Order: sequence, then C-alpha cells, then structure tokens
Amino acid sequence: MDFPTEHLQTFKTVIEAGTLESAARELNITASAVSQRLKALEKQAGSILFIRSRPIRTTGSGDVLLRLAREMQLLSIEAQRALGMKLGPNRESKRTQVSIAVNADSLASWFAPVFMELAHQDLMNCEILRNDEAHSTELLRSGRVMGAVTTKATPVQGCSSLYLGTMHYRAMATASFRQRWLPGIEPRAELAAAPMVSFDRTDGLQRDLREAVIGPDLDVDPVEHFVPDSRVYVASVAASLGWGMIPDVQVPLDGSLQNLDSAWTSDVHLYWQRWKVPSQTLELLTTLVVDAAREAGLQRMENTTP
Repeated sequence: MDFPTEHLQTFKTVIEAGTLESAARELNITASAVSQRLKALEKQAGSILFIRSRPIRTTGSGDVLLRLAREMQLLSIEAQRALGMKLGPNRESKRTQVSIAVNADSLASWFAPVFMELAHQDLMNCEILRNDEAHSTELLRSGRVMGAVTTKATPVQGCSSLYLGTMHYRAMATASFRQRWLPGIEPRAELAAAPMVSFDRTDGLQRDLREAVIGPDLDVDPVEHFVPDSRVYVASVAASLGWGMIPDVQVPLDGSLQNLDSAWTSDVHLYWQRWKVPSQTLELLTTLVVDAAREAGLQRMENTTP
C-alpha cells in the first residue's frame, strides 16, 4: 500500500517547522489533525518516525519517509511546471525548494559562481547548509539535503557521486610567527610547540599534519585556537595567531603568509553527491557546481580522479 501523499507532506512540514503547532499553522489545520495524520503514517510504516523533542527529530525510519516526501514534492513541482500550471501565490510557476550541504572552505572560495548563476534562473529557492565535508553525507542519508559537497567518493544509497576536484592545503604562517616559533633549527620540536589555528573541533587537517611530522615520541600539547569562519580563519593566521592549513584558492595575494615547508601539505578530494532522481532542478544544480569547481582550477591537468 502506498503512503498517502497528504500524510507524507504533513510529516515533512512537521520536521521542517520543528513543532506540531507550527506545522498546523503552516498547513492551516488543527494540531489534532496533524497528530492524527502522523499516527496513521506511523501505523502504516510500523515504526516510530520522530522523537518529540524541540525541535522534533526524525528516527532512522523517519529519515526514509522524509526523503520520500521531499523527492515527491520535487518531482511534483517539476511536473506542474512542465504542464504550464501556475500554482504560486501570484499565479506564477512554483519554485522548487532545494537544500544542499557545502563545506565552509568551498563556500568561501570557489562556490560563489553557483550563486551568480542561480540569480539568473527561475527554477529554485536554494538553502545552503554549511557542514563539514567529511560529515555532509549524513544529511543526504537523512533526506535533509538533496545534494552535498563531500569527501566521500562512495555514493550514499540512492545517490550518484561525481569527482569535483582537489583542494590543496599548505601549512602557512606569517614571517614574524615563523621567526619566533619555527626558525628551522629543530623543525619537529618547533612544530610540536607552535600554536596552531583550527577551524573547529572536527577539523583534523592541522592535527594530522602535526602528528605526521613530529611522530609519536614528542608528547607536547600546543596552544590550539578555533576560528569557525573560513575568511576570518585566514585572517587569524595572517594576524600571527598561529599556523594553519590554507587552501591554495584562499592564499592571500599580498604575500603576508609563507609556506612553512614544501612537504607540509594536504590534499582534500571533493565529490558532489546528489539524489539519483530524474530532476531538471538537480541536473541544473549539478552542472553549476561542477562548472564552478572546474573554473576555480580544482580539476587541474595534474589532478586525476582518486
């Protein structure tokens, strides 16, 4: 038996609104009616679909139905548009609601042309969720986003995966910081003690490089600062707060930062994963993302698909 579209869309609205009361107002029905539809959906699914927290959270079973509801809405709006139906509030064509996950460094560097192209289309309203590239596939799996820039090459079930390119990171610092902390007399011991700047506590680039260079025998806890904004992150390194891993696409052109060592680098391979549904909107978005990555030089000739 198919899941009733009305129940799926009610469930989707509840999850996105965060509470039954907010969803009821958006759907213009009573909270009791919302609750009855959810109970009927859970009975049909044979499992608990959400946790009554604030905001309401989906369970694993709820993730499956949330994604189904969003896929159905996406394809329904595209079908209405193809039929020339004017169903928006001002009788214009409905825009598709699209949500995608993009990591902070990509947003701050090569992703901007995607926004410029979106400004010239009349197909979608786009919500960007900033999320660490190593964890964005969880949002795809839960159905909360339809596409994601990620470091995971293996596609999430029901998704396709395209190689976007490689972001090359270099360990960098100012000349004054380098002179004080990393003069090059004892590189391993100096790096072990030098203050460093990380994006947040999930950012392992600096720690991974540090461990690779100093090895297991130097047990020194350095000062570690956290700056969770890509542009301000670069500015904090340029202010001598610490050393950090800077992507090539964000290296200041004024020469304020220097490479600490030609070997102290890291490559982050990026992929675009999206729902594998026949959607005009997702095809367009995929083209824009791939073109932006190519224009930024992430797919240089020397780069091959990992």
